[in-house]
Amino acid sequence: MGIISYVKEEIQVIRERDPAIKSNMEVFLYPSFQAILRYRVAHKLYRKKHYFLARWVSQRAARKTGIEIHPGATIGKGLFIDHGSGVIIGETAELGNNVTLYQGVTLGGTGKEHGKRHPTLKDNVMVSAGAKVLGSFTIGENSKIGAGSVVLKEVPPNCTVVGVPGRIVKRENQRIPRMDLDQVHLPDPISSDILKLQNDNLWMRRKIEELEEIICKFHQEEKIG
Repeated sequence: MGIISYVKEEIQVIRERDPAIKSNMEVFLYPSFQAILRYRVAHKLYRKKHYFLARWVSQRAARKTGIEIHPGATIGKGLFIDHGSGVIIGETAELGNNVTLYQGVTLGGTGKEHGKRHPTLKDNVMVSAGAKVLGSFTIGENSKIGAGSVVLKEVPPNCTVVGVPGRIVKRENQRIPRMDLDQVHLPDPISSDILKLQNDNLWMRRKIEELEEIICKFHQEEKIG
């Protein structure tokens, strides 16, 4: 893809997913645009085995934008990194088309693996602010990772994951994440568990009270008898 085509594509991607943009010229100021453009250059160098030059380009981009993308990573079309500071994408990470990442996201390894060490994100995945996806597994298409989550195992398509460690709290998402970009209105499994415990506790207290009434009534009948 030539630079003009790339710029046009990025303008479309950013306008689709960032309501803050007011003009096409602003795209040149976005850290996401700068980082991904330099990644494309570095990735070509990496594939030609010019490893030092590839890392030189990527490290300069990281210092300039705060977004660190290893040149060995494989990234499809339409990647959007909102704000971007602190984003890290590891060497063997694979991203499909139209992936959305927010600031502070890490697509990393666990430190224990060789070869494929980093996650694979399928098309239309959204990873919210501060989330960490660690290990060589797959996040299925159209899935959403909640803010601050730590995901350590595979996620099927069309799921929502929240928590530390991350767990699936919703399946069969009705909307593609990049179309609503909602990081806030997600299920809260901890609150749900607390509410269930409270309800269970209330049920048990009622049962104990009923038993106490039965025992009291039994003793009274014994005395009368």
